[in-house]
Amino acid sequence: MQQAKRTHLYQFHRENAEITVFAGFEMPLWFKGIIPEHLAVRNSVGIFDITHMGRAIITGPDAEQFLNYVTTNNVQALAPLSAHYSLMCNEKGGIKDDFVLSRLERDKFLMVYNAANREKDYQWLKKNAEKFDVNIQDVSDNIAMFAVQGPKAQETLQKISSGDLSQIKRFKCGWTELSGTKVFISRTGYTGEDGFEIFVWDTPLSNPDKAVKVWNTILEAGKEFGIQPCGLGARDTLRLEAGLCLYGNDIDEETTPLEARLSFVVKFDKGEFIGKQALLKQREEGIKKRRVGIVMIDRGIPRAKFEIYREEQKIGYVTSGTFSPLLRKGIAMGYVQKEHAKEETEITIKIRRKNAKAKIVKFPLYDAEKYGYRRKT
Repeated sequence: MQQAKRTHLYQFHRENAEITVFAGFEMPLWFKGIIPEHLAVRNSVGIFDITHMGRAIITGPDAEQFLNYVTTNNVQALAPLSAHYSLMCNEKGGIKDDFVLSRLERDKFLMVYNAANREKDYQWLKKNAEKFDVNIQDVSDNIAMFAVQGPKAQETLQKISSGDLSQIKRFKCGWTELSGTKVFISRTGYTGEDGFEIFVWDTPLSNPDKAVKVWNTILEAGKEFGIQPCGLGARDTLRLEAGLCLYGNDIDEETTPLEARLSFVVKFDKGEFIGKQALLKQREEGIKKRRVGIVMIDRGIPRAKFEIYREEQKIGYVTSGTFSPLLRKGIAMGYVQKEHAKEETEITIKIRRKNAKAKIVKFPLYDAEKYGYRRKT
């Protein structure tokens, strides 16, 4: 059996967290607990070690053209020091992965993809790059990566940043120094909240000191706001409340962007891209299932693979489910037949042997005026 990998912060996690193995990595499941960590991010600030994610640098004269061909979003529209969410599809239009792509310079891009797909994505990029003048470099083990998320994320980081972070708007990126260490920073995240992802460049696993220093400095800066180190447990509950997909659960190679409500990152009006013809055909014929948000009416926690019914007819299945620390009830996402996907539709979920009432709701599952990056209060 292959030994699990570790990030630069393994020592910190081992001393402070409950450890689990995820995507082949020994990672913190929780530190203080999933609920306090979740609420720290929604109400103030939390920090995640996300070094297990995959990272590739794509450079060369054909970099833009190549990425426009292997991804669904329009790379041509991406200005330097900007980022966007996108997908890679197979020839049938199924989702190979979802990721964030940042344009560092005119011909230099950083792609951040899911930990479980590190090798698959890198090989897919290499395979499809043969006709293009590009260089693809896997830098996953040479860059530490943290996410500082929540309404107090900017205030926390500004205390130790050499640059004005208010100038980095949502889905923009740039370079700054955090307490003297040069880092790449992007205003992105996976929680629904405002926040930043921080890349500690040129930090091999064999010499983690720079990464550990940045992590500890951020924890110190966030003390006055009650910053919490957060594990994978809170990361999952936060992204589910926000309606964000987890690859392998909510999207996979058998699911298309149109079914998953991700067509906003599929730009049919750009040139040819892998999966385009299959997706055009599906758009013309119409989808049969659609991803939906679910909030429980009855008590109970829906879990992946639980069946969804309407008036005793099976209409779909749950792909992710949990207890929402914010809403204090069971929540889920799943797929239902398109005709049953309307908001406020009452459904039944089979939780073990009991039928529990729930309803279909829009994403995010929380009040977007009170929580998340669009908050008004």
